[in-house]
Amino acid sequence: MGQDRGKYDFYIGLGLAISSSIFIGGSFILKKKGLLRLARKGSMRAGQGGHAYLKEWLWWAGLLSMGAGEAANFAAYAFAPATLVTPLGALSVLVSAVLSSYFLTERLNLHGKLGCLLSILGSTTMVIHAPQEEEISSLEDMAKKLVDPGFFVFATIVIIVALIFIFVVGPRHGQTNILVYITICSVIGALSVSCVKGLGIAIKEAIAGKSVVRNPLAWILLLGLIACVSTQINYLNKALDIFNTSLVTPIYYVFFTTSVLTCSAILFKEWGHMGSDDVIGTLSGFLTIIVGIFLLHAFKDVSVSLATLAVSIRKEERAANGSAAHSTYEMLHNESTEDMEDREMGLPFDSVSRRNGAMTSSLDH
Repeated sequence: MGQDRGKYDFYIGLGLAISSSIFIGGSFILKKKGLLRLARKGSMRAGQGGHAYLKEWLWWAGLLSMGAGEAANFAAYAFAPATLVTPLGALSVLVSAVLSSYFLTERLNLHGKLGCLLSILGSTTMVIHAPQEEEISSLEDMAKKLVDPGFFVFATIVIIVALIFIFVVGPRHGQTNILVYITICSVIGALSVSCVKGLGIAIKEAIAGKSVVRNPLAWILLLGLIACVSTQINYLNKALDIFNTSLVTPIYYVFFTTSVLTCSAILFKEWGHMGSDDVIGTLSGFLTIIVGIFLLHAFKDVSVSLATLAVSIRKEERAANGSAAHSTYEMLHNESTEDMEDREMGLPFDSVSRRNGAMTSSLDH
């Protein structure tokens, strides 16, 4: 019965994670369209500190879609380990990239499509070889994990890095460097996932009839989640307003996944229970995702498609045939030129010989 229940929870978490990616991927498009409408109206942009997007219904539709996705994601963490739920966020990359090519003026070239495919393949590999977290069935177990020295040091470093990027790096380079605001969202996201996991356990305990309201840890996790999500929404809006959606989404996925997997490994001690094949599979899957993201980012301005690729191949073939014909013509031309030169060189010699002979004969006479 325990194994059947575990499989049941696994498939529930898997379904919730997939639906979460669909909602979140669509939310990026809705929010981006809302921000573009505000820019056309001349309102102060979110990247410049404006908050006019609060009056735009498309932005609110995107926020509701993201809320539905985050709610499904929240529930998924309650049923499945973070190392299963988080990598499936790559589906939001695919959804956002496909929808942006249809509803926004953001062209997704051949490299981008291959990058999305590699991101999906890498995420699938990571899911197959994902480490299994230690079983946590109560808030007491969660409290013991949170006060672990390793996690305490990690959380302190995350908060310090986030503050440095918010108050020092962001004002200087946030408008020109796509990694600044995404880094803030990603490192804070690691803590928000920890809060989500703890609240998911608290909800499951409340459903089972246990008293959770009087437990201070539940309220600490709730307040921490609100603070983390508010920070993420603010700086993700700035990144979306300034930079291309098809770039923000996958890069944010890579950074966010790295932070969450690192946090989960430290908090739940997952990697200690993995075999060598699972370690290699997990790292290979993650490297595949990075390659996919590189294809999306490095060649975003190159106009490449299957049609243009076929045309370029035909042009190269024609150029190769033309160069071969040209070289053949040059060889024939050179040969004919050499013959003419030999003839021209021979004519003066013969004429001089005849003249010399004529002169010789005239002298003889």
